[in-house]
Amino acid sequence: MTGKAALVTGAAAGLGRATALRLARAGADICMVDIDADGLEKTADEVRSLGVRALANALDLAIADNCHGAVAAAVEAFKRLDALCNVAAVFLPCHTTAMSGADWDRTLAVNLSAPFHLIQAAIPHLLQANGAVVNVTSCAAFVGQAYTAAYCATKAGLNHMTKSLAMEYMNQPIRFNAVAPGGMMTALAAGFGRLEDADAGLVRRYSPLRGVVEIDDVAEMVAFLASDAARGYHGACISVDNGITAG
Repeated sequence: MTGKAALVTGAAAGLGRATALRLARAGADICMVDIDADGLEKTADEVRSLGVRALANALDLAIADNCHGAVAAAVEAFKRLDALCNVAAVFLPCHTTAMSGADWDRTLAVNLSAPFHLIQAAIPHLLQANGAVVNVTSCAAFVGQAYTAAYCATKAGLNHMTKSLAMEYMNQPIRFNAVAPGGMMTALAAGFGRLEDADAGLVRRYSPLRGVVEIDDVAEMVAFLASDAARGYHGACISVDNGITAG
């Protein structure tokens, strides 16, 4: 990825941070987006220490104009865009009858609408660069999970959006792929632990027998799909879930 530029959302922590660092180690300049300004600056410092350029852009992706602005800022800073990695997500598990309209709307806005608006803004630049989009979905895109109706809906939607875009741009120099991780040790996953009166038996069904997935393993796959090494991948969704969706 030397000489190339990537935009990574959710880069203040967890998988987004790991993805930004993995792409930086591959030589890419990184535009990082997250609502957490302090965390974003820490990641930016780590990226710069690897000898590449970093742009930290603290904003709320639930606002469509911010998505378009993030792409514009990346292109202005680096004069190109070769990869868009949509990692940011909202995970608000709750009993369905207790979910507020605001939480439902925010989950859809960050998990599904934001990737669409970012992709929409990035496509012209990615076409120029023969670039790639990598959407992070989830094993929840394939397996219904109790207490996460909004999250499951957005991840299944993002997975199918990836395939739809792959078909629309089948004959043009851009690639669309997705990565579907299983549970990782991130702050996002801690949401289940705060859910009161949840049926523990139902929650355990989504715990892989082989244990949680390593964040760096997922970041490695995202970075691979963002690079030219993955030129044979288009419209794919790669599960990195320690077998949780195997059966």
